[in-house]
Amino acid sequence: MVHSQGMFGYRRENGRVGVRNHVIILPVDDIANAAAEGVSRLINGTLALPHAYGRLQYGEDLDLHFRTMVGTGANPNVAAVVVICIEPKWAKRVADGIAATGKPVEFFAIEGNGDLETIRRAAWKAREFAQWASELQREEVSLNELTISIKCGESDTTTGLGSCPTVSYAVDRIVEAGGTVFFGETSELTGGEQLIAQRMATPELRQKFMAFYDDYIREIKAQGVDLLGSQPTEGNIAGGLTTIEEKALGNIQKTGSKPVIGVLKPAEAPANGPGTYFMDTSSAAAECVTLMAAAGAVVHFFPTGQGNVIGNPIEPVIKVSANPHTVRTMSEHIDLDVSGLLARTMNLQQAGENLMECLRRTVNGRLTAAELLGHREFVMTKLYRSA
Repeated sequence: MVHSQGMFGYRRENGRVGVRNHVIILPVDDIANAAAEGVSRLINGTLALPHAYGRLQYGEDLDLHFRTMVGTGANPNVAAVVVICIEPKWAKRVADGIAATGKPVEFFAIEGNGDLETIRRAAWKAREFAQWASELQREEVSLNELTISIKCGESDTTTGLGSCPTVSYAVDRIVEAGGTVFFGETSELTGGEQLIAQRMATPELRQKFMAFYDDYIREIKAQGVDLLGSQPTEGNIAGGLTTIEEKALGNIQKTGSKPVIGVLKPAEAPANGPGTYFMDTSSAAAECVTLMAAAGAVVHFFPTGQGNVIGNPIEPVIKVSANPHTVRTMSEHIDLDVSGLLARTMNLQQAGENLMECLRRTVNGRLTAAELLGHREFVMTKLYRSA
């Protein structure tokens, strides 16, 4: 194993390493949100993850829903899970998927019981899980045991020049050590997609990646709309990125230089071993981080220019900015200031090593800015309208 001195995490039943120790109350559908939140209000040390979907979905959309649900519960940052659903069959399906990791999980159905009885029964189990999890101890872990996700937001000219190259340095360090990194944001590769295609480890992966990208292009063209204002966003444009191509070339700066060894569907866990993976995701920050956490990422690197406040309930998000104005006016949201790159008071290696130290401290339990401010954006991705 490749050890990183002084790095301690939670080793789960299946050997995976987490950096947080959450007990989550997971509603499978939107109408189970109230019961899940009722349990979390009763039992300290638990966290409900309410969301808007889960009813009358079908096909690949339903498959993605279950993949995200199961993956969220299976994430190594989660110690135990209470699953709640209106119907028992779907609750069991999610619980069984999580149970495959070996971690404690129990499910409850509201149908035939009502909210109050469901909350009562689920709260007893949540109490048991939370007390058990409170005694789990951290142990020394290695950089090659970590899965990191990356996504930028509210980008500007400083992102491609400073914060994204800083993340790229760390990404290469992690992959060289035997770790795993996810990147995605399919729409934000437009104009630079060929650069990612060239890094695919095999012709088959290149073909799979381009199929995802081409599908995105076809979908946008079919709508007959102009994406300006959505891609790039108004914040991007204010920050000097006037075209999607300019945004893409800065965005790609954060992805490192290593070959891409896998192309994943949204929320799909990797199967090819450690390395760099592309995941077909939305560029919407909360959706993207939710999908990557569901695939097993335990820490997220988030370069930002104009300033983004995104967090996630189970995966700590580390914000990196090279914009001196943002670092000054939104300091409570920024974990690492690398504006010295543009002021020429630090070099890229120094900035990258500072990010690696920030990663080490986050793994060891130091709360990120988003965690401290209560940012727990858990946003499911929906592919098409419900039946």
